[in-house]
Amino acid sequence: MTISIHANSQHAGTQMSDLEQAIRERAYQLWQEGGHQEATPRHWLEAQREILAASLASVAHVSKVMRDKMKTRKKRRAA
Repeated sequence: MTISIHANSQHAGTQMSDLEQAIRERAYQLWQEGGHQEATPRHWLEAQREILAASLASVAHVSKVMRDKMKTRKKRRAA
């Protein structure tokens, strides 16, 4: 699952809506996989944990890539 992360605050509302929609869809999948039993907060919380973990992992990856690029640029400037 890929979740787009925007640095621009203008997109913050859209980003939150996208996260909420992804959580809602995953919670529904979990509910379906559970045999359509009564929906419980467990479905939402598990979906929320999965989606937010994936989102944070993508931010961490982007941060590492940017950090590595900055290190490379500094080395080139120093040379």
